[in-house]
Amino acid sequence: MKRLALLLIALASAAAANDRPPNIVVVLADDLGAVDLGCYGADLIETPRLDALAKEGVLFRQAYASAPVCSPTRAALMTGKHPARLGITIWSEGSLEGPKNRQLLQGESKHDLPLTEVTLAERFHDAGYATALVGKWHLGDADHAPETQGFDVNVGGTRWGAPQTFFWPYRGSGRFGQDFRFVPALPLGKQGDYLTDKLTDEAIGFIDSAGERPFFLLLAHHAPHTPIEAPAKLVEHFSSKLKPDMKHQNPSYTAMIKSLDESVGRVLDHLQSRRLVDNTIVVFTSDNGGYIGVDRKGGFTVPCTNNFPLRSGKGSLYEGGVRVPLIIRWPGATAGERTQPVATCDLFFTLLAAAGLSPASDQPRDGIDLAQLVRDDRANVPRDSLYWHYPHYYETTTPVSAVRSGDWKLLEYFEDGRRELFQLRDDPREAHDVAASQPGKVAELSRQLAAWRNDVGAKLPQPNPQYRQK
Repeated sequence: MKRLALLLIALASAAAANDRPPNIVVVLADDLGAVDLGCYGADLIETPRLDALAKEGVLFRQAYASAPVCSPTRAALMTGKHPARLGITIWSEGSLEGPKNRQLLQGESKHDLPLTEVTLAERFHDAGYATALVGKWHLGDADHAPETQGFDVNVGGTRWGAPQTFFWPYRGSGRFGQDFRFVPALPLGKQGDYLTDKLTDEAIGFIDSAGERPFFLLLAHHAPHTPIEAPAKLVEHFSSKLKPDMKHQNPSYTAMIKSLDESVGRVLDHLQSRRLVDNTIVVFTSDNGGYIGVDRKGGFTVPCTNNFPLRSGKGSLYEGGVRVPLIIRWPGATAGERTQPVATCDLFFTLLAAAGLSPASDQPRDGIDLAQLVRDDRANVPRDSLYWHYPHYYETTTPVSAVRSGDWKLLEYFEDGRRELFQLRDDPREAHDVAASQPGKVAELSRQLAAWRNDVGAKLPQPNPQYRQK
C-alpha cells in the first residue's frame, strides 16, 4: 500500500507539472548580425553554447527583425504589432529630432511605447507569471519604464540604448552625448566586473526568486552594441586566432559575443540544475542586423562586424540590416532547421500561444503563431509577405520601405522614388537589381507596399524646405 501511495503521489506530481504553463526565457542580443554565430557560419567567432542550443532546438535560416534598428524591433516583440503601425520606426533618441541638412525630413516616430499598448509582459503578468526585464529597455522615459508595461522586476532598463561602458561602475557621460548614463538596480561591484556577466547574475537570481510561479524572463543584453569593450583575456584569445582572410576582423567585438555565449550557457545550466528544462521555452535572437560601422571612439580602425554574404548592415533594409539569428528550444519540438521566413512580430503570438493565452480580439495580425512550425518542420507558414518601413537616415541608407513576397524583394527609396528588385532565391546577396527587366513585378510589389503603408498608417518623410542641393 505504501508503494502504491508513493506511485500515486509521483503520478499526481507529474500531471501537475505537465499542466503548469511553460516558463519563457527570451535572450535578446543587441546589434548581433545574422552570421555572427558559429552555427550561422562565423569564422573568428566562437559560440559553442549557442551552437549546441541550435542542435537541441530549432534554428531559423531566414529570420528577420521587424526593423533595421533597435527600439522598433523591441516594440514589435512586446506588442506583436509592426513598428510602422505602432508609429515607432527609429530608436528613442533618434525620434526627437532628425537631420536638418538632408533632402527629406524624417518620418515622425514616437519616443515612448504608449501605455495603451498591451505588452507580452502584461499578458503573462495577468496570467500569474512572474515577469522580469534584465538589461536594455529603450522604449521610453521613466513614465514608460518596464514596470509600467507588465514587468515585476526591472534591472538595468532605462530610456538609453547603450551603456556608457561595459565595465564597472557602468556609468558616465561623453560617449553618447552629455547625458550621464548608468545601469540601475545592480549591486555594488568591483573594478573589472563586466556588464554581460552581471546581467546574467541578475537573470539567474530572478529565476530562483520566481519560486513555484511560471516566469517570463526577457534578458536583453547590450552586447555586442558599442562601446566595443570586452575582458582583456578574451580579446587576447581572439587576437591570437585572427587571420587576414577571415570575414570577422575585430577581436574585441568577437570577445563580446563569446561573453554573450557564455551568458546563455550559464542560464541554460541553471535551468538544468533547477530541473526546469522540460518546461521552459528558450528563445535567442537579435534586434537588427550587425553594425558594419567602426567604433572610432573606442580607438578601432576595423568595422565591428561583417555580414557577408548578406549585403550591408544595421539601418539598411538590405538583408544584412534585417536578417538576424533565431534559435528556439521548445520541449517536444522537432529539432532541426527551418527555412521559412519569420519575423520578430511572430514571437508575440507564438509565446502567448505556448502559454495557452490569446491576444486581444481586436489585435492586428502583423505576426503569426509559429508554434506549429517549431514543433513540426513540415508545417506551412500562413503568410504571403513581410514588410519594413524606415523613413529615416542612417550610415547605410536613406529613407526607404521594403516588401518581401515569396522570393521577391522590392526596396523603394523616398528621396528619388528609386525601386530595386531582387530575387532572393537566386541572389541572396542582393547583388543583381532586376527592376529594369521585371517592370510588371516592380509595379505589382509597389502597389502592394503602398497599400500596406496606407493600412498601417505609416508615417512618411517630408520634403525639407531648407534643403539646398550642392
